[in-house]
Amino acid sequence: MQNTLMEDRQLSSTPKFSAKYVPFNADSNSTESYHLDEIIYRSTSGGLLDVQHDMEALKKFDGKYWRSLFDSRAGKNTWPYGSGVWSKKEWVLPEIHCVDIVSTFEGNSNLFWARRFGKQVVGMNDLWVKNCGVSHTGSFKDLGMTVLVSQVNRLRRLNKPVVAVGCASTGDTSAALSAYCAMAGIPCIVFLPANKISMAQLVQPIANGAFVLSMDTDFDGCMQLIREVTAELPIYLANSMNSLRLEGQKTAAIEILQQFDWQVPDWVIVPGGNLGNIYAFYKGFHMCKELGLVDKIPRLVCAQAANANPLYLYFKSGWKDYKAVKAKTTFASAIQIGDPVSIDRAAYALMNSNGIVEEATEEELMDASAQADSMGMFTCPHTGVALAALIKLRKKGVIAPNDKTVVVSTAHGLKFTQSKTDYHSKQIADMACRYANSPVQVKADLKSVMEALSNFLQQHSKS
Repeated sequence: MQNTLMEDRQLSSTPKFSAKYVPFNADSNSTESYHLDEIIYRSTSGGLLDVQHDMEALKKFDGKYWRSLFDSRAGKNTWPYGSGVWSKKEWVLPEIHCVDIVSTFEGNSNLFWARRFGKQVVGMNDLWVKNCGVSHTGSFKDLGMTVLVSQVNRLRRLNKPVVAVGCASTGDTSAALSAYCAMAGIPCIVFLPANKISMAQLVQPIANGAFVLSMDTDFDGCMQLIREVTAELPIYLANSMNSLRLEGQKTAAIEILQQFDWQVPDWVIVPGGNLGNIYAFYKGFHMCKELGLVDKIPRLVCAQAANANPLYLYFKSGWKDYKAVKAKTTFASAIQIGDPVSIDRAAYALMNSNGIVEEATEEELMDASAQADSMGMFTCPHTGVALAALIKLRKKGVIAPNDKTVVVSTAHGLKFTQSKTDYHSKQIADMACRYANSPVQVKADLKSVMEALSNFLQQHSKS
């Protein structure tokens, strides 16, 4: 705590950093803005809001200063700067007091060289995986929730009318929100689509003490209801239309640059559902470029499940014809969204990063995930979507063998054990499950065991 106070005093002698809500992608003549302490989710025109930082104040310090500051905090135990999110506090929520911050020191997730998968599956030398699923609740959603719940903590201390925080969720959002609310002692309300999320995901908000409503609809139906409810009751909306979450999520992009010693990769591939994350990555990379930490940004790829692919169809139309779709069931349940809130944000990010969109069928994503698992990566289905997109882009020659490429893994594979079990037991209808690895049933005697082992060793001696 002493180090925190010293750093607060040091920052107090520098220009005052600030941020505000503005309409997303507003005209340069727009004067509409709101203080972050206001409870507001949409602009007067009904569009999304964005958090805009005082860039002139931030630019009083050069890129070398910011790189040194962020690097000096990384992985330390100084509150709250040891968090991968709050180590960039001046770029996230510059005006929040440290006592209001609710954190598990999220972020700082490992970026590992996927050497074997890269060489054997896609013929690449420089493939990396940003393992955002290695976090407190097992997904990247923690990065955004620490920011949102910290701001709610501040609002309640300021006696703003917030009695609870609510979200619609396909699993990971509710897990993260309920955990951070539980740490802060703030009531949490969750709307879930019945029978559409894994048991491992359902148990998290329940165990965290949230009030869970299971509804006979899909995510889009839950989202519509939570928006109507939060318009009527003093319940703070925590879904990604709330731009505070993106401020935390963008720090994963900054972390990637840090972990590469501020060298910019060629490509970053992100699974996309409600599409806030692809914009958050763009925002993090762009902010680093604008403030002089790097001189370019990577090309972004948004990977969608073919069963929930409105952004892919929009991209294929040349960004001319967007239509929401009715999302079909996908093993990548967290991105089973047909009418994404952040469609405009995602299109903006991709157009401004020379980015592209690729899709993956159910068989492609499950096969890609199984291949990765067999090489020790143990991926969630959403990461399978991103890996399948990578495989397709390599086959098309869009991504070159020597391109430095990062695949963002968004959740922990242990949340999706049922789908993995079904795959390896070949219980998925109309799917070949080409990389299934079923247990071999043998009698409990030495002869049977030796025969099975002999067959196994002979097969591997030939490979």
